[in-house]
Amino acid sequence: MDALIIAAYFAAVFGVGFYHSRNKDTTTKYFLAGKHIGWFAVGATLFSTNIGSEHVIGLAGSGASSGLAVGTYEWSASFCLLLLAWIFLPQYLRSGIFTVPEFLEKRFSPGCRWYLTTVSLLAYVLTKISVALFAAGILAREIFGWDYMTTAVLLVIATGIYTITGGLSAVIYTDLLQAFIMVAGSAYLTWLGLDAAGGFGALREALPPDFFHIVKDISHPEYPWLGTTLGTLILGTWYWCTDQVIVQKTLSARDLTHARGGAIFASFLKISPVFILVLPGLIARTLWPAEATGDTAFPLLVDRLLPPGLSGLMVAALLAALMSSLSSVLNSCSTLVTMDIYKKLRPAASERRLVFVGRLVTAGVVVLSILWIPMIRYLSGEVYQYLQSVQAYIGAPITATFLLGIMWKGGTSRAAITTLIAGGLAGAGRFALDILHKAYGMDLGPLNGLVGVSFLNFSVGVFFACLLLFWCVSKLDERTALERVAGLTVEWDGLVRGRGEGASHRLLGTLTVVVAVAVLMLWFHFR
Repeated sequence: MDALIIAAYFAAVFGVGFYHSRNKDTTTKYFLAGKHIGWFAVGATLFSTNIGSEHVIGLAGSGASSGLAVGTYEWSASFCLLLLAWIFLPQYLRSGIFTVPEFLEKRFSPGCRWYLTTVSLLAYVLTKISVALFAAGILAREIFGWDYMTTAVLLVIATGIYTITGGLSAVIYTDLLQAFIMVAGSAYLTWLGLDAAGGFGALREALPPDFFHIVKDISHPEYPWLGTTLGTLILGTWYWCTDQVIVQKTLSARDLTHARGGAIFASFLKISPVFILVLPGLIARTLWPAEATGDTAFPLLVDRLLPPGLSGLMVAALLAALMSSLSSVLNSCSTLVTMDIYKKLRPAASERRLVFVGRLVTAGVVVLSILWIPMIRYLSGEVYQYLQSVQAYIGAPITATFLLGIMWKGGTSRAAITTLIAGGLAGAGRFALDILHKAYGMDLGPLNGLVGVSFLNFSVGVFFACLLLFWCVSKLDERTALERVAGLTVEWDGLVRGRGEGASHRLLGTLTVVVAVAVLMLWFHFR
């Protein structure tokens, strides 16, 4: 029964993907889904893209190891999505971009565009693709006994088929199906787990009190309070507001109202992972304390609590969650390479040629990702922690540059490229030290203390240093002509009044307040 359900589910995913693979003969249709996507689909695909198998496995694993504290990433994401909706999206849509690096070129310089394109592609290989494949391998190993490298190769081929043919439309509409199954399946699994554990009260009694508090001491190695407040917001702003994989989904919206509505809808959905993905880790730790260690927590629940049929559906949903994240990243990689590299080198290339090039990009990226997978285990015992640590080193200077570039007209091109390079070198240096110390066991002498600093606290320090550097260089530089940044920075008066949006602007503003208050109340409750 499980095998039949898995087969039927994948048939449905492929059916939806191939149905939306027709007539993708222009770059707008292939890379931006023709710019006709509504708010509900935008919000669902943002959520589904983020909740990949690495998210499911990693959140539950961190929950089993240390409790609800990892949920701060999820609730910070809600605020970051609201920032995307109100501050970043108007500038992105007004500028008519295909890629986020393209926006940096319009706001600053071609050098900034080349930097962000290169860093983004490297980040996708080091984090998003390879970690997603490794997490899916853990799931397949725990439930089916498959070798994780075999699983990774098979899933890459399956995902590549409909992503290459259908472009962003196929990615978005398969995400809709996958988001529904993922949320419903995880919620049902959580309900079964709570029932088996004797309820939430019994869960509190069985686990250390610290498992239910998200605010830790500032010296905590993984969740210091400074890092879980400011650090997660810095990291989240990079991921949700400036990363091509996420922003590309919003660029496919019909207009600003639908793009903004989708981001707000996704911010509401991001409240749920703490209860349907992190909490199952605590349940597994309670039910099987000797076995639920880190990344095995969620597969244990699926394997032991779900009845035949539903367990197959859940496994299919988890693998499809991987395919959702993977297809989004592959599509964004092809967009970056085609529009930011190939088109820059071949500006006269036809639309059909650009779409063809976009369909050829995937193979090299996938090979590099698979080669990198064996290194992940050396850096962290939990997939999610590895993912966040690498992204924290990348994100701080990018967040600083975008925030000041969009919110301040005085930011200069020289300040932007200086900040990106200096901050990037600081992050790369810390990442290299992590590899030497954790993977190879090298004694770094006085630098051992630097490696011991939480990556979240480290990212906070880098972020504020980048803000100061950007401001100082801008002040020492020649003033940027105002016409150069027209339409690329926040128009505060228009944002408050919502020109041309009327009732929809007021409704979205009200929903924003509701989501923000709900998240703050949850944070306060579990402080």
